[in-house]
Amino acid sequence: MHLFATHFGTYEVGADANGKPRLLPFRHDPDPSEIGLGYLDLADHPERIRAPMVRRSWLEKGPLAGTGGSRGREDFVEVDWDKATSLIADELRRVRSAHGNQAIFGGSYGWASAGRFHHAQSQLKRLLNLAGGFTSSVNTYSYGAAGVLLPHVLGPDYKDACDTSPSWSDIADNCELLVGFGGLRLTNAQVEAGGTGSHRAVEWLRRCQEKGLRIVVFSPTASDAPEGSNVRHVPLRPNTDAAVMLAMCHTLLTEGLLDCPFLKRCTVGFGEFESYLIGEADGIAKDAEWASKISGVPAGTIVEIAEDLHDLRSLVNVAWSLQRARFGEQPFWAAIALASMAGHVGQRGCGFAFGLTAVNSVGQPVRRLKGPAFEQGVNPVRHFIPVARITELLENPGGRIDYDGRPLELPDIRLVWWAGGNPFHHHQDLNRLSEAFRRPETVIVTENMWTGTARMADIVLPSAFPFERDDIAASSRDNWLVYSRRVMDPPAGVQTDHEAYRLVAEKLGCRERFDENLGIDEWLARIYEGYRERYPELPDYQAFRLRGFAALDEGEMAPAPADHFRRFVTDPAAAPLKTPSGRIEIRSSTVGNFGYPDIGVHPAWREPEEWLGAPLASRHRFHLLSPQPAHRLHGQLEYGPASQNAKLHGYERFQLSAADAEELDVKDGELCELYNDRGSTVAALAVDDRLMPGVAVLPTGGWFRPDAAGIDRGGNPNTLTAITPASHLSQATAPNSCLVSIRPWRRPGDGSSGEQHED
Repeated sequence: MHLFATHFGTYEVGADANGKPRLLPFRHDPDPSEIGLGYLDLADHPERIRAPMVRRSWLEKGPLAGTGGSRGREDFVEVDWDKATSLIADELRRVRSAHGNQAIFGGSYGWASAGRFHHAQSQLKRLLNLAGGFTSSVNTYSYGAAGVLLPHVLGPDYKDACDTSPSWSDIADNCELLVGFGGLRLTNAQVEAGGTGSHRAVEWLRRCQEKGLRIVVFSPTASDAPEGSNVRHVPLRPNTDAAVMLAMCHTLLTEGLLDCPFLKRCTVGFGEFESYLIGEADGIAKDAEWASKISGVPAGTIVEIAEDLHDLRSLVNVAWSLQRARFGEQPFWAAIALASMAGHVGQRGCGFAFGLTAVNSVGQPVRRLKGPAFEQGVNPVRHFIPVARITELLENPGGRIDYDGRPLELPDIRLVWWAGGNPFHHHQDLNRLSEAFRRPETVIVTENMWTGTARMADIVLPSAFPFERDDIAASSRDNWLVYSRRVMDPPAGVQTDHEAYRLVAEKLGCRERFDENLGIDEWLARIYEGYRERYPELPDYQAFRLRGFAALDEGEMAPAPADHFRRFVTDPAAAPLKTPSGRIEIRSSTVGNFGYPDIGVHPAWREPEEWLGAPLASRHRFHLLSPQPAHRLHGQLEYGPASQNAKLHGYERFQLSAADAEELDVKDGELCELYNDRGSTVAALAVDDRLMPGVAVLPTGGWFRPDAAGIDRGGNPNTLTAITPASHLSQATAPNSCLVSIRPWRRPGDGSSGEQHED
């Protein structure tokens, strides 16, 4: 079977009436995503990069002529591969000789490919490690705050985004009430980093509802809640979830509903948290009335659901989006405290979960594939940054930032090499990032399309699309292996990342160490055999290639993974957590000893600088949320048919309530300008009666396209978001704490509404 594997799932390769390849839904997938069906349309897109390109003044004057200020503002010159790779090799030698390898930043990020071999960051990092190393990054934009906090509260075994959730099968069989903060956006469950052969989240949620599971969703918009008669949506102001959870904790405490034996046996620090809840130090009881004033949720609703959490076998789920905000650690920490007080942690299908439906794999009752990847080697350079701090790194050479209990020195970055990601989509405050990107002497980008990042480069290497190469797709959180066979050849002049880096490695004198004299099929066979060593029941490599896929426990009732806290709760002394106390740390002395002013020692309500209760809201009165889009992954497939068809007149759509649209005197479909002190972007209004007033929703992923006046025509919300971190602890991204103003869009000087101009 000829298959093509993507982040959106697996597709069969067929042909249209003219014999041209086309993608079809995978016959084994019960809920295939339509997004990837148009992937092949990108092969001949006008924005395709078809040859190595060098920015003109950098090519003519060299990296030391101070031409970085022109980066992103001038044309490129086409060169051949020998010239491009010679320029790169010479520049790597110059920078490491004059400034050391820490002056090289390898800015590769994930999601370029579902394949294990043609994995963009692995290929680039292997090359840079062989060249002496580079300053790297840690954590993710998706889960940066929680991934740093949870090892302190639950232990390092729970750093991963999928490692706290009970299985869907246990939820269906045992849980009576699921309370979700931030929503259960089923469109997010279309994706998986290593791809999948079977989208199951929608099916599992349906099974849970058929078995009588009650679902309560706290979110500013009802679109975050699934359909169903047993689903209740409770609107609340953005960034106030932690306050509502704390009030529920207060209710359990004051009504005598908390599980005291569990708290004594399995947690540490509850006494100090209890003191905070009743307001011993500040005189403010964190009760339902207090939270209602902050969140807009009726006090009676808070009390009612808190009581239900105690009375019913319950699960508290927190969406990843909540930790992508100022003080984003707090709702995750508060959810752990709330579930612990309610007394259901360690029971099958109950307790707490982070990110159900965030990606396909969270909660899936499957044996996970733990296998090898393309080996990156060892990085001799010890300098690193949290991934969301790239702007500060480039702006402040020789400076430092605090992170997770240690100071991080910021090296003087002279060369940036970015592959497999588009920071000019997913980073915050893109205008500030643009200025920061003009500071290094050289920027290299490996890319297949003219993204905002590619346009900010000095040297651009064209890269083959995933459908133009053979690979093996697999997710360490899933049970599918897919042989993703090349659908078509790349255009002449375009190479895979591996082929391009092999040319650079040749000029650096390390080609044999880079490719080990192996062909692509030999590499794929090696990777696959690494899986077979762990799972001998898998078919041999040739049988796998012929069939096109393999799956653990295929056709069987897959074993549900044991809930992670069951052994611990049964006997904390015999199966302690890997925290300093061996228990759940409602109070973390470790975090407290770091002395950061914006995290504290236990869950707490901390007021963001930008939310609807802030003084700034008198000037910018809309809270902007930027969730993942339903019609693409991040910025990927922006030019695919699903993404383009979702636009209006070529512009991104954003949502406002009907009441807000009426007050602003704007109509459905009208182009509006969303703006604040950081920037301005244009998008088409879609009136949404499910959205609470005061909130605007502009999904992420529109490509950053500033015009001559600096107004972003791509509808990218990160034109408006701040680089302010969640906290000093995590230094994670916080785009969902953002206030904006909105007005009908008029071109400067003409006084007319932008909707009359279809650019």
